[in-house]
Amino acid sequence: MPVLLVGKLSKLLQKDYTKNPSGYQLKLPLNLECIIPENDSVRLLSQFVEEMDLTDLYSTYERIPENTLPRRMLKIVLYSYMNGDFSSRSMQRNCQRDINFMYLLEGTTAPDHATFARFRTLHFAPCAAAIMAEMTNFLHEIGEISGEAIFIDGTKIEACANKYTFVWKKAVSKNLGKLLDKLACFVAECEESYGLRIIYHNQVKMKHVKKLRKKLYALKESEGIVFVHGTGKRKSPLQKSIETLEEYLEKLKEYTQKLYICGERNSYSKTDHDATFMRMKEDAMGNGQLKAGYNLQHGVDSEYITWLSIGPQATDTTTLIPFLKDMQEHLSFKYQKIVADAGYESEENYLYIEKNEQLAFIKPANYEISKTRKYQNDIGRIENMEYDTEADCYTCKNGKRLTVTGVKKEKTKTGYQREKTLYSCEDCSGCPYKSECIKGNNCKTPLEERTKHLQVSKRFNDYRQKDLERILSEEGCQLRMNRSIQAEGSFGELKQDMGFRRFLSRGTQNVLAESVLLAMAHNLNKLHRKIQDERTGSHLFKLKKAA
Repeated sequence: MPVLLVGKLSKLLQKDYTKNPSGYQLKLPLNLECIIPENDSVRLLSQFVEEMDLTDLYSTYERIPENTLPRRMLKIVLYSYMNGDFSSRSMQRNCQRDINFMYLLEGTTAPDHATFARFRTLHFAPCAAAIMAEMTNFLHEIGEISGEAIFIDGTKIEACANKYTFVWKKAVSKNLGKLLDKLACFVAECEESYGLRIIYHNQVKMKHVKKLRKKLYALKESEGIVFVHGTGKRKSPLQKSIETLEEYLEKLKEYTQKLYICGERNSYSKTDHDATFMRMKEDAMGNGQLKAGYNLQHGVDSEYITWLSIGPQATDTTTLIPFLKDMQEHLSFKYQKIVADAGYESEENYLYIEKNEQLAFIKPANYEISKTRKYQNDIGRIENMEYDTEADCYTCKNGKRLTVTGVKKEKTKTGYQREKTLYSCEDCSGCPYKSECIKGNNCKTPLEERTKHLQVSKRFNDYRQKDLERILSEEGCQLRMNRSIQAEGSFGELKQDMGFRRFLSRGTQNVLAESVLLAMAHNLNKLHRKIQDERTGSHLFKLKKAA
């Protein structure tokens, strides 16, 4: 090998690449900030975070290293989320290569990827709600959000969990019942075989099983029985009984723990105990499958996500009240108009909004179907019957009266007590419209012997009627249009534009922190676009007037 080539290789094959410049001259401006455009979103992000009060975030640290200042870490993480990159390793790599990230580092060394991961879970997650409230309050102070109407909608996002590691509450309860029956028989057999007396009222409880276990081990010690294990060893009846009892107790402990984790839910994932199995829409036709996920609720105002919540609910109905309570606790202002779709309609929600001195603009569940000809011609529906207010009765198409026969009280899953008034027809015999009026083919009673019955929630109908008048007004139409654009649009930007379709962390607290980071990144991107498009201070899209 030529001496010249050996010399070149010796310069090239070394860890420190700066020792072989090879005549290359780096030509960059002394101030790297000059490379970043004046209207770049990274400048807006830095200025915005500098104005925020991050006392709660700083309080999570005992000692703050120089290169991991909480405010600086928040800037880097938010800027990464603004660009649709959610990986801690990508954040570390970008801090080493990307000029915009170097601008946020302010001359310090790039943190390790584990530092970013710890920041999100250990420091940001405990105070995510407070930081979200700080951003919303700041946007309200500068006039970017109206603070008058909030548009609420929800979506389901897949959890970081295996979709095959599910636990169903119904199956566990069924297996627990079978196990308790086996335990009862086993205890009775032990009482007969060993001359013991455990149960006194013919009902096996956990204390009886523990008492039996204690007595069997005492019997083993008194008789000096030695347990054997392995092939060719014959076990004594007492050893078999004790081993069987231990297996039952282990299974009992397992089932009890699973039911405890489930709580009021119907299922959970073994990978992420806080995730609940719910149906995910995977295409525009609503096709999908059951997957472990979370129900993400967004409250949007002036195209900004002003509040959010995470829950295990499979439907949106029971999420509204906790959402409003949590929002009111954190924000410095109060929304007067609550705009939501039909999935949030319930008597309990109407009542809470009224007591909270707010106005409900909730689309009734029967709003769309009530416009159809089939619905309007259905004589069996209460809406198509004449109602006499003074006599409190309905009149069917055959001219027969449906009078009050009683009042039924029901309690919902949330504990809300509601009343339904029961109406029954005075005489349905020989009615020519009976087959059209009385529905239900699974009833064992013949149609000729059946009578028309109605269940009416008067309070709910009153709330629905008032709400319907509001949403049909010009203001209501504008708010409903803006809800479909702004609230549903926020999820479209998160899933499609930012590419976020699955949570990367586990547990409700960490998932909430992820959602808050996404919302803050969305808000900063939105603020940047509004500033550049000269749309700042705009809140609602205007209705298009028909020609």
